[in-house]
Formats: sequence, C-alpha cells, structure tokens
Amino acid sequence: MKDNEKRPKNLIEEAEVDAKEIGDLMAEFDRESNTRHFTGTPLLIVKGMLIAFTLYVFWMTLIATPPEQIRRSSFIGLLIFLGFINYPIKRSHAKRVNQIPWYDWIFAFAGGGAFFYYVINFEAIVGKAVNIGTVEIAVGIIGIILLVELCRRVVGLPILVVAGIFVGYAFYSGYSLKRVVHQLFYTTDGIIGTPLGVCATFIVLFIILGAFLEKTGIGTFFIDIANSLAGYASGGPAKVAVISSALEGMYSGSSVANTVGSGSVTIPVMKKTGYTPEFAAAVEAAASTGGQIMPPIMGAAAFLMAEMTETPYATIALSAILPALLYFAGIFMMIHFEAKKLGLKGLPKESIPKFGKLMLKKGYLFLPIVVLSTLMSMGRTPAYSAVYAIVTAVVVSMFSKETRLTPKTFGEALENGTRNTMGVAIACAIAGIIVGIVTLTGLGQDLLNILMSVAGTSKFLALFLTMISCIILGMGVPTTANYVIMATITAPIVVQMGVPLLAAHMFVFYFGIVADITPPVALAAYAGSAIAKSDPFKTGVTATRLAITAFIVPYIFAFNPEMLLIDTTAIEVVRIAITSLIGIFGVAAGMEGFMFTNMKMWERAIIIVGGLMLIDPNLLTDLAGVAIIGMMVLSQVAKSKKLKLAS
Repeated sequence: MKDNEKRPKNLIEEAEVDAKEIGDLMAEFDRESNTRHFTGTPLLIVKGMLIAFTLYVFWMTLIATPPEQIRRSSFIGLLIFLGFINYPIKRSHAKRVNQIPWYDWIFAFAGGGAFFYYVINFEAIVGKAVNIGTVEIAVGIIGIILLVELCRRVVGLPILVVAGIFVGYAFYSGYSLKRVVHQLFYTTDGIIGTPLGVCATFIVLFIILGAFLEKTGIGTFFIDIANSLAGYASGGPAKVAVISSALEGMYSGSSVANTVGSGSVTIPVMKKTGYTPEFAAAVEAAASTGGQIMPPIMGAAAFLMAEMTETPYATIALSAILPALLYFAGIFMMIHFEAKKLGLKGLPKESIPKFGKLMLKKGYLFLPIVVLSTLMSMGRTPAYSAVYAIVTAVVVSMFSKETRLTPKTFGEALENGTRNTMGVAIACAIAGIIVGIVTLTGLGQDLLNILMSVAGTSKFLALFLTMISCIILGMGVPTTANYVIMATITAPIVVQMGVPLLAAHMFVFYFGIVADITPPVALAAYAGSAIAKSDPFKTGVTATRLAITAFIVPYIFAFNPEMLLIDTTAIEVVRIAITSLIGIFGVAAGMEGFMFTNMKMWERAIIIVGGLMLIDPNLLTDLAGVAIIGMMVLSQVAKSKKLKLAS
C-alpha cells in the first residue's frame, strides 16, 4: 500500500480512463451506445432528427391530445426510423463513417411507415376490430419483423428468444396468423400496450431530465460531495464510490452507464488505495446497480410499476427510500470491514474538498431534483413534475459559467435524450409482445397454476422461485422487460401468498435489477472489470457478495410490508429499520469475516444466521437475532482488546 504523500491530491485528477476509452467501454457493454459515426453535414442532419424527436415528445406531452393508439404508434414509429439510421446491422460496421447501407434506409421507412399506416388509418382499422384485411396483416408483419430486427441491434437477442417462445406458444395453441398480428400490432394489449404507453408518457421525460442534469456537470459534483463526506475514512475511495453512485442513481437508471461514468474516476483511486482490482470494480458495479432503486428517479420499470399496480409514482418512490438506504448501507458496511481488514487508510485531508464550500458553490445543482420531488409529493403527475424539473435544470445551469448550458450543450442534451430513450422504448415494445400473448392465450393463469402447485402454501418457497426466475431472465433481458414479464406471471403468485400488491411488484423489480451483477451474465460487473483490468467472473462474484443486501431486503419487505410504508405507523417503521440494519450489519460482518478483528468460520456462520433471523417479523426471532449479533460483537471487542494487549 502506498503512503498518503504519494497519493494524488485531487480525486478527479486520479481518473485514468479517458473519454475515448469510456466510449469504447459503453459500446462494448451497453448495446445502446454502439451507434454509427457521422461527421460534417450528415452529423448535423442526424443530430437535427434526434433533437426534433425530443421536441416532438414535449409537443405530445404538453400540447397534443391524440388517442393513446396514435400517440404510442407514432412514438415507436419515429424511433424505429431513427433506430435504423443510427444502429448498424453489425457492431463492426459502427466504425464506418457516414455510411448508411441502402437496406437500412428501406428498413427505416418500412418499419416507421408500418406504424404510421396505423396512425393514418386508425379509425378505419379500429372499426374493423379483428376482421383486418390482407393489407393490414402484411403491414403488421412488416412492423413486427422490423421492430424485432431493431431490438436485436439495440437491446440484444435474449429478450427476442423469450418473446419468440411466447409467440410460438400462441401458434401452437391454435391461434391464426391474423389473430396474432391483430393482437400484437393493432391493440393496446400488444406492442403499443401499457409498457410502451408508460415509456411514451413518463419514462422518456425522465430520461431527457437525466440528459440535462448530466450536461450541468452534476455527476462530478456528486463525486466531490461524496469525497467530502467519506474520503477521509478507512477505505475512503470505495465509500466515495458508494455515496456518489447512490446520488447519481437519483437521475440515472442505467447500471452500466453508472458503472462506467463514475467508475472511470473511482475505480482507479480504489486500486491505488490498496483494494484489489476485482474488489474495486465490484464495489462500483454493486453501488451503480443500486441506482435503479434509488428515488426520486428510479429505473424505468418503476414507472411501469406505477401503471400496473395503479399506484401513484410518488408513493412508489417514497416506499422505495428505506429499502434503497438499506441496500447502500449493506455495501457501505462490507466496504468498511474490508478496509479495516486490509488496514487501508483514507485520502489525505488536503485532497478532500470542504463540504460547506462545495454546497455554497454548486449546491444549486440539487434544485431540479428538489423541484421534482416536491411536485410529485404534492400529487402532480410524473410528466408534469419532470417537465418543470427540466426547466429548473436549464435555469440553474445559468448560475455559473462552469455549469451554464450553451446552445451546443442544450442541443446535445436534447439529442442524448432521444439516444437514451431508444433502448428502453424498444424493450418496452417487445415486452408488449410478451404481455399480448399472455393476454391472448391465458398463459399467465396456466403458469400461475403450475407455480402455485410447486410452491404449495409456502410463502418463502413462492418468493424463492420468483427470485430465481427473475435472476435467470434478467441475465439477458433488460430490467424493464424483465419486470413486465415477472409482474405479469409471478407477481400474482406472490400476491396470492398474502404479500401486498406493491410489495410483490417491488420484489420482482429488485431481483430483475440484481441480475446486472449476477454471473454468468453480469454486464455492470463486466463493465467495471474492464476499467479495473480485473477478472470479469471474479468481479461478478465479488459484486454479488457485496450486494448481498439486495438478496435480503426484498424478503424483509415481503414479510414486513411496513418497510414500504404500507399500512404502518412511524414507530413500526423505526423498529423495522433498526432490526434490518442490525441484521445487515451481522450478515456483512459474517460475509467479510471481520468486524473488529478476524472471525473464524464458525463465528461467521453464527453471526450470518443471527442476521438472517431478523428477516422474520416474529418478535422471538428478532430478539434471538439481536442477542446472537450482540454476543458476537462483545466477543469481537474482547478479542480485539486481547490482541492489542498482546501486541
């Protein structure tokens, strides 16, 4: 370990990953970033189209009042057109400059045109109901096939495999081509169903807000804030990574983007402090993945949850606060124990910015998030709140030359809003195919009956089977689509076991997210390992261990819905928070094998059992768990004192 004098004085200067390498990493681990390269006039034209789409979103949200079918079809139709312009058929083709093959022009106009055919002929097609003609069937097939091809380019194959299995089941069940095409293309139970509707109405505006916040430099500000709060502590850089990632999670819902964005700064610093490359990358991946559960702007699936559970988004964001804090607290504790075990120190005081000065200088950057949270808590719609937060972000950026939005950066924010929407919208459209088939065939009820027969009357077994399903599906399917599928199929099982609706949906939401750090497919962990130059699989395993809280907290709120502020009192919430923190403390110490000194295997096993006992809301198990952890703490204190006297 290097001494403090040899460490650089500024955390930002410590970053060893330049902008080009960040772009390469995003292209490798985030398919949405693998876009064509344009220069000169073609670049200006493409930028103009992307900006125009964002302006169209504002027009649709603030001014126009079309039927939902028209809003959703035009939304996805425009994105399909822009998608084939920006995404090549192969990743290797992305490096070609100013090249759009003739077939992609055909795909762009045919794919977008198919959805606009529905927009133009909306009333006539609705009047036909299921009796659509040959032309409508052909248009629907073209639209579905080209949507699938664009999904392959932007999102990946796994979600298409899942959707393909569901469509195959519909044909196996005897449904005709005309019936399937009508269900998937011309009804709000298919592609233009609830997932896409929520994306077109709410999610896109929050993505645009995130793009504007990013342009104000709020990410760097959050890293500085985290450094001022925890940089001095044992293993300070790792704790900085946790705090900054939690803060970034308030406006970004992508675990890979969070990992690469803040990890390009924090991972090199952690390595220089003394953490192994695997541990440094795992810390960032685990913390960044938690960004999707951090209010007020959570992952896109949270907006779908609001629609599917008919719960105001503000209520969901409020319910998610305590579980999110427990998640980050668990990672923080494990980092602390690891730092103490390795004898790591914090950064030198002269390299740490002053919290008060930072807040006075740049604290105004928090205002858009404050406005957003305030408006939603007042009962305003997410769309209304997001628009006002965007306006606030533009206004507060003018307070300082460092953060001021110029015409160029303003245009880039609008452009990035469209780019960042692409993958989420396409995933929502494909998820609509899956939901459409489930609705058409009644498959959901069949699967429900099968899983119910396996789980029997055991709530824990039902939750465990749901967890496994979410993690397996989430290894290749985006969180948004994962949530839609699991909320459609498995959440009803959990509800039938006596878990409240919101807790059941939050349960599947959590386990869809942790798939990003669960091997063998752990994109956030692999992105972090690329920065740290570590072993990807070991990084994924370490990230899973660090994020063990994410595997415990959902069970806590499934058995204790009061954690989500469901039918509870302030006293009950405090009790659950305290017992949960004690339980997480015990599990974290046991997983790390260190509290005040090293722990033997039997000690680790006992304290982990004590921590897990606090999941059950039963008073006896709570008392037993607290007693076990308390005895282990006393034992560790005594052993630590004994070692100090001996030395």
